[in-house]
Amino acid sequence: MIKFLKLILIILFLSTNVMAGSDGELELSKKSKAVEDCFEPLNRATFSLNQGLDKAIFKPIAKSYRSLPPSIKKGTGNVVENLSNLITIPNNLLQGDVKLAVINTGRLVINSTVGLLGIIDVADDLGFPKYEKEDYGQTLGKWGVGPGCYIVLPVLGPSTIRDTAGSFVNVFGGDPWYNASVNGNNEFLSENVFLASKVLGGVEFRANNIESLENLEKNSMDFYASLKSLYLQDRQLKIENIKRGNIQIIYNDEGDWEEIDTK
Repeated sequence: MIKFLKLILIILFLSTNVMAGSDGELELSKKSKAVEDCFEPLNRATFSLNQGLDKAIFKPIAKSYRSLPPSIKKGTGNVVENLSNLITIPNNLLQGDVKLAVINTGRLVINSTVGLLGIIDVADDLGFPKYEKEDYGQTLGKWGVGPGCYIVLPVLGPSTIRDTAGSFVNVFGGDPWYNASVNGNNEFLSENVFLASKVLGGVEFRANNIESLENLEKNSMDFYASLKSLYLQDRQLKIENIKRGNIQIIYNDEGDWEEIDTK
């Protein structure tokens, strides 16, 4: 918790000093300003690196994943979503939504037990409300912390200073892994479980969006700018809890993009 509070102070400082001004390039919402691409040359270089890794490694893996039986792919997706509750629940509480935290805790318990560690989404079959992921970047945004500059991370892809800081809380803060009961013992889930869930989530996203990303790249004058715009819009809509209409992207600060509608 101390790490988390220190990180909040750092982000408040950073966001105050590198808040992006509006340059007319992208309107995220009536209340928000455009996010400045302070490190564009470095970002574009990292973006090119990620594109090379995608073509050489991630896309082939995603194509292989698509050949798996539907039941295996569905089970994998359910497990990843179930694990993401360990990040969503504390953020529900930090955002003051106790009711939703209780609902998602019930979802986690049911799916982790009756649902065989989340392989089967029993909670959905029982009529639980639609699950919406929350993360520390969203929480910081709802607390009024500005996004800071746009950045592209190696392998992980689009982010902002605020969302990257939120990701560090996920990995190093310890908070998501609070006394999760494993086999009846109060054992902390390790960072390896978190990282494994992110890898599986990334593979699933890439497999679901092979054609969408190819079409977006083919039809974009600047693929880098198109992905940046979509990511920033999606993050702002998530913070404001606005339904996404024709643009649906979830990047997993965490990082997991779910779907891209390129119509």
